[in-house]
Amino acid sequence: MNYFITGTDTGAGKTYVTALLLEAARAEGRSTVGFKPISCGDREDAETLLAASTPVPQLNLDRINPVHLKTPAAPLAASMIEGKPVDLALILNAYAELAGEFEQVLVEGVGGWEVPIAQGYHVGDLARELGLPVLLVVDNRLGALNHTILTARAIASRGLECSGIILNHVGDERDSASVSNRVVLEQTLDIPILADILHGETAIQWPLP
Repeated sequence: MNYFITGTDTGAGKTYVTALLLEAARAEGRSTVGFKPISCGDREDAETLLAASTPVPQLNLDRINPVHLKTPAAPLAASMIEGKPVDLALILNAYAELAGEFEQVLVEGVGGWEVPIAQGYHVGDLARELGLPVLLVVDNRLGALNHTILTARAIASRGLECSGIILNHVGDERDSASVSNRVVLEQTLDIPILADILHGETAIQWPLP
């Protein structure tokens, strides 16, 4: 099963979590690859996914990350600044090629669910076009409940399944919100919590079907 991985916001830890999932899948003997359709600014996220993917000779950074905009901004803003529209056909073709070569593709979005990629076209629209179930990475802190519930509802509004939530402790400190968020989300949303990743954790068990 392939998945689209989104986050409650920029900095929620999508790349970190995706890399852990890739490494866990490889440990289970799966042929798996990360896919970062769009990067803005540097390409460190794509490089991390490449390093965590199943190594094969034909895999390189441009296949992992077909669209790279140098401006550190939302894709729509970066494309306007650079005069370089995002090539959606290139993204879809690159994904199809990877999906044909690997057992599993984990697609990492850019920013949050409603970040604009082109005029009238957002991250959620790309996930819908790919037709993938969604994993939601949550920065587990005060305020996460609102962000998580809003994002989960936005995923459902596009007719997509949110297959699971992954709580990620970006910061080292714990507070009452980070401790209680899981219980509240389990009572509020009919979405399984697949993992609760503590700050600095470097491995997780493979939680996906």
